[in-house]
Amino acid sequence: MDLTEFLDGNAIVADLPVANKKGLFQALGGIAERTMGLTAKDVVDRLNERERLGTTGFGGGVAIPHGRIEGLDGIRAAFVRIEKPIDYGAIDDLPIDLAFMLLSPADAGADHLKALAQVSRRLRDRTFVANLRGAVTPDAIYALFAHTETRDAA
Repeated sequence: MDLTEFLDGNAIVADLPVANKKGLFQALGGIAERTMGLTAKDVVDRLNERERLGTTGFGGGVAIPHGRIEGLDGIRAAFVRIEKPIDYGAIDDLPIDLAFMLLSPADAGADHLKALAQVSRRLRDRTFVANLRGAVTPDAIYALFAHTETRDAA
C-alpha cells in the first residue's frame, strides 16, 4: 500500500502552530474539511472518540490520530509537523511534533488496519522521521513520502 495513494499534498502542513492536543485535532478537522470535504466537527469527534480508547501517540514524538467516518469514499490522510512540540499523552510521555491523521470509511475493516500498519512502519523509521523534521515545505514532505514509497517498491 502506497501512502501517497491517500495522502494529498494539500493535506500537509509544515509548521502548524497549535498549543495542545485539542488544538491539533481542531486543525486536523479543518484540514479534512478543506481537502476532503468532511465536516471538521465530525472529524474532531471521531479522533476524540478513538483517543478515549487509548493514546495514538506511539512515541518518539510521533502520533497517528485516526478514525472511521461514515460517508467517506476511501482512506484519506493528512500530515502535520507541529511548530513547537505539544503534550499528547504519548506512550513514552514525550511531547509530539509529528502527526499523521488517517481517516477511513466506516466499513473499511482490514483496509484501515493495513493502512495504519503501513503508516506506523514508515513513522518508526528514525531516518525517515528525521528527514520529515528537516523538510522545509509541504512539497518537500510529500516528496519524502513519495520517494520512500518508490524506493521500497524497487
